[in-house]
Amino acid sequence: MKQLAFSFDVNRCTGCMACVVSCLDQNDLPGGMVSFRHVTKLEQGAFPSAKISFLSLSCQHCGDAPCLMVCPTGAISKRDEDGVVVSNRSLCVGCHSCVLACPFGAPQFEHGTMSKCDFCHTRMESGMAPACVSVCPTNALGFGNIEELTKAVKEKASVTILSSLLTTGSR
Repeated sequence: MKQLAFSFDVNRCTGCMACVVSCLDQNDLPGGMVSFRHVTKLEQGAFPSAKISFLSLSCQHCGDAPCLMVCPTGAISKRDEDGVVVSNRSLCVGCHSCVLACPFGAPQFEHGTMSKCDFCHTRMESGMAPACVSVCPTNALGFGNIEELTKAVKEKASVTILSSLLTTGSR
């Protein structure tokens, strides 16, 4: 089974919030309390070596999704064709079990029922990228098959480590 996932490069994210705004727009969310994607800012150090990093996070569409396992009504399911975890608001009874089980805070409640990132599966069925990915001006967000993303991360890490070793060895 193919498993889609998001990729994120913390070194590229500027915290511009375009991903959040596009998600709100794509899903007709009112903003404020309900948002399927969040950007968190981390400030470290002090002048002159202060550093600010940002993390853009949404549902991770877990391979072994804890929210799915605890849902008593089957309102949460996993699509066989791409591993995307989706919710059916008409089946949700508002018990909040999914919120308690999700380590990423992905499930959001509005009007007593849960909704969450659905990987913009309707956009993807039309050949488009998820809204958050398509608007990221620095390409910090990406998506794809988790096996391909994992391979790319391993290759990048190998090059980084090798470069570091070669630079250290030449001193």
